[in-house]
Amino acid sequence: MAVQGVSGGRTQKRTKRRKKRALSRWLTPILWFLAFLAAAVLLSIVAFRFINPPFTPVMVAEKLRGATLRRQWVPIEAMSPHLPVAVIAAEDGRFCRHWGVDWSAVREVIRQGGGLGSFRGASTIPMQTAKNLYLWSGRSYLRKALEVPLAYTMSTLWPKKRMMEVYLNIAQLGPGVFGVEAASRYYFKKSAAELTRHEAVLLAATLPNPRFRNPAKPSRHLRVVAKRIERRVPYMTARAACVLPPR
Repeated sequence: MAVQGVSGGRTQKRTKRRKKRALSRWLTPILWFLAFLAAAVLLSIVAFRFINPPFTPVMVAEKLRGATLRRQWVPIEAMSPHLPVAVIAAEDGRFCRHWGVDWSAVREVIRQGGGLGSFRGASTIPMQTAKNLYLWSGRSYLRKALEVPLAYTMSTLWPKKRMMEVYLNIAQLGPGVFGVEAASRYYFKKSAAELTRHEAVLLAATLPNPRFRNPAKPSRHLRVVAKRIERRVPYMTARAACVLPPR
């Protein structure tokens, strides 16, 4: 009986070792892949500090749906100064003050009991840029969790002006329409440099739902949203100093 007990114990130990080796064979390549993916993303963030991103997952998804893509990259200096102010007023009032995530806005959403549907109110411009550049559309706690480290990394490596420039060039502003230059020409028949304050506000109000909002023919709801943003623009101008040309 003692011999059988010892033999049984050895068999169990060998079985455990085999399971550990099998688990290691599965986990090792997965961990290496995740490390490679993280390194590739980090290198691309460094590169996009200087190089304009050629495309985004959102653009690819739109193309696969059969949409005709409209986009034209322009430097932030070639945009109306009303655009970054309007976007800050609409999307991220503390853009020049935080480093990727506005935790005060997150706490406010939690305090109000908001779920994913209302979380955009706490989604900063760096988080939106991270989503557009590396992730996917749609509501997902996983996506939100990935946005946070990406937003912090991008905010650490990019100046505020570059962050705004990339965001305004890759953000979707209509079916197949990406970036403020393409949107300005598509909706208003003029360049982004020529936009008035009201037109810039209408584009900013389109950002939360670009597939269904039309700034050239604003619905009553869109006009209400735009008016709310436009009231914030005068005092948001002082908060947008990090992306505006020096006076």
